[in-house]
Amino acid sequence: MSVATALRTTILPISNILAALVMGFSGMMLVPLVLAFVERDAGQPGFGDAALTVFLPAVAYWLLTRRFRRELKVRDGILLVTVAWVLLPAVAAMPLMIGIPGLHFTDAYFETVSGITTTGATVLSGLDHLPPSLNFWRHFLNWVGGMGIIVLAVAVLPLLGVGGMQLYRAETPGPMKDSKLTPRIAHTAKALWYVYAGITLACVLALLAAGMNWFDAICHAFSALSLGGFSTHDANVAWFHSLPIEVILTVFQVIAAMNFATHFMAVRERSFAPLLRDSQAMALLRILAISCVGIALFLTLEGTYPDFWTSLRHATFNLVTIATDCGYSTQDFGRWPLFAPMWMLFLSCVTCSAGSTGGGIKMIRTLVLAKSSLREMVGILHPNIEMPVRVGSTIISNQVVLSVLGFVFLYFMSIVALTLILLATGLDLTSSISAILACINNAGPGLGVVGPATTYAALGDVQKWVCIVAMLLGRLEVFSLLVVFTPAFWRK
Repeated sequence: MSVATALRTTILPISNILAALVMGFSGMMLVPLVLAFVERDAGQPGFGDAALTVFLPAVAYWLLTRRFRRELKVRDGILLVTVAWVLLPAVAAMPLMIGIPGLHFTDAYFETVSGITTTGATVLSGLDHLPPSLNFWRHFLNWVGGMGIIVLAVAVLPLLGVGGMQLYRAETPGPMKDSKLTPRIAHTAKALWYVYAGITLACVLALLAAGMNWFDAICHAFSALSLGGFSTHDANVAWFHSLPIEVILTVFQVIAAMNFATHFMAVRERSFAPLLRDSQAMALLRILAISCVGIALFLTLEGTYPDFWTSLRHATFNLVTIATDCGYSTQDFGRWPLFAPMWMLFLSCVTCSAGSTGGGIKMIRTLVLAKSSLREMVGILHPNIEMPVRVGSTIISNQVVLSVLGFVFLYFMSIVALTLILLATGLDLTSSISAILACINNAGPGLGVVGPATTYAALGDVQKWVCIVAMLLGRLEVFSLLVVFTPAFWRK
């Protein structure tokens, strides 16, 4: 494919939609800008300047490339999603760089990538005194990134004359991307966002009832439902010293870790039956319940806390928040006996459902791998037996099983490669592997110098960029990002 042909048939059509996304994204800055005017805080110039600087060129470019619009293909959707998730954090970083003196681009970009990918790792300190508009912006990025900027755009793209199915398939997590809740993909995206927004509102009201003020309740509801884990305070959720708040956040984190398509079906049927039929949801609840009780017993026996109930409180909140890839904290679990935080990081790899706002391998892949491994072991004893891989009432095709195996291989190879790079930069083993696990699973805090009592500011610039790559790999589920760098992707 010649450069001119690629420009006309691929780059310009995609960049036209990308310009529309940038226009809409810069429009989102009006929300914190209004808050900045109300609070009269230091975020006013940052949001005003950034919105105008980005919006006007995006409009001009969108108008210039309108004639190149066409229906998207699979390759187009993958490329657009990848470029959007790399570019939009740079746009989002502008208000932080303007509003926080001395914040350079690497730190600002790390913070916004962490926000949009719902990782929750932060390089900022002094959050209690951060201008409210900038603090809100961090949490708003969590919330928008939680369901996915592209999925949000799919609800609008039909108005621009382009199809959204390829974007939805590239953006939606999990191996089963073709299932639709409604006949039209735009209606599916809208349905998911209505459910997402409705549950977020319920979380806000519950947190208000538990004693939070409006600002904290909205920000923490945004980060809880997106499983982003940002907080308005340096001490994170520990700042509130409130068991009711911990219970509410725990419940909504578990809800957010389940498939939102299942939540949609439950709302439409006005019944919990869809949740009970969801193999992922049931496996998630079982593994969390067993782990919380088990870690509480372990901490009690190790003498970390004086009694079982204190251990259960702290183990439940901190284990659930890491297992669901949210990343809040009420305790410095980096000081717990090593088995407990390592088990929590392991759960962050496998717990969240496909179709949730969480990261990691996803529960559906975990179940498929477990059932496939069982089939292989049974096959050794009974070579002629026909034993399909079944998750719930669904028979999983061999093609999906192979896809899952390929994903898991690339996932773990990415962890190994990125951990080795961090080790080569001089970071210790515990900090290196936990930072990569926390970032690729979009879970937030790790151990060592990136533990829950510290921030990622302790890392050098190169180390931060390695973590940025890990966050993007995790959010785009490895395949969508790595496939762009294969020669086959660029062949005609």
